[in-house]
Amino acid sequence: TAEHTWRLCLMALLFEDEYPDLDILKLMKICIVHDLGEVINGDIPAVEQSTDSAKNVEERRDLEQLSSALPPVLNNKIMDLWDEYDQGSSKEARLAKALDKLETILQHTQGQNPDDFDYAFNLDYGKKQTNYDDLTQTLRSLIDQDTERLVKEV
Repeated sequence: TAEHTWRLCLMALLFEDEYPDLDILKLMKICIVHDLGEVINGDIPAVEQSTDSAKNVEERRDLEQLSSALPPVLNNKIMDLWDEYDQGSSKEARLAKALDKLETILQHTQGQNPDDFDYAFNLDYGKKQTNYDDLTQTLRSLIDQDTERLVKEV
């Protein structure tokens, strides 16, 4: 999760100039907190998630537990950023979701996976989110090419 979050933030930083109308600091904050709830019970791998809503309920509950020791102002700040991401209620949150899905698929194409890993899963995973704009669609297309190569190799 930490590696994923770090690389997600790096992607946001590298594409900053492509999004002059977005608040990049806000985008970075959203990227930093988006999976913070996974600190308690871990991540559910994308290929094992039954629904985003079930994962999100548990993750939000874990984040509430994690941030409960903070002063209310800081707790609210963390929870508001997480809720904004979860609900996709801003352009920054929707871009964070797109980059999050792209980074996850990159992990699948570049990282160590079990011998029976279902690379074809990547071809449908996060399509809605990665259709954010022309740049995320182009990145998705390039990553899908790697995925298709891996599907053929398995």
